[in-house]
Amino acid sequence: MNLFVAKLSSSTTGDDLQELFSAHGEVASAKVIFDRETGNSKGFGFVEMPNEEEAKAAIAALNDTEVDGKAIVVKEANPPSERPRGGGGHSRGGGGGFNRGGGGGGYNRGGSGGGYNRGGGDRRGGGDRRGGGGYDNDRGGNRW
Repeated sequence: MNLFVAKLSSSTTGDDLQELFSAHGEVASAKVIFDRETGNSKGFGFVEMPNEEEAKAAIAALNDTEVDGKAIVVKEANPPSERPRGGGGHSRGGGGGFNRGGGGGGYNRGGSGGGYNRGGGDRRGGGDRRGGGGYDNDRGGNRW
C-alpha cells in the first residue's frame, strides 16, 4: 500500500521515514519529495508498505503524531489516475497558456484557439484575448 505523508519538517529525510514506518512493518521504499529548482523539501513524501494490514496499522499509529517538531498527516495515497489535474491558461482559459499555449484556453477569457502570444495564432488568427478569430475584423475575428 502506498502512503502519503504530509506536513513534514524541512529536516525530515527519506531515511527518517524509513526508520519511523519500519517500527510498524516492512517498508519497501520511503522518500521525501524535493523541489527541483531550490532543492528544498516540499514537506511531503511517500512510503510504500507491501502488507496492507501493516500499512493501516502505521496510519493509525502515526497520523497526527509529532516528527521533527511537526504534527504529520499519514493517509493512503491516491493512485495517479485519481489525482486532480491542474488546468492551463493564464486567467480563465481552458488549456491554453500565457506565452505559448495550446488549443482551447487563451489569455483572458478563454474561447477557442490558443494562448496570448504564440499558441494557436499569434495575434492574427487563433484567439488573442477573448476567443477565436484574430487580430483584425477583416481577418475573421475580434480585434480584442
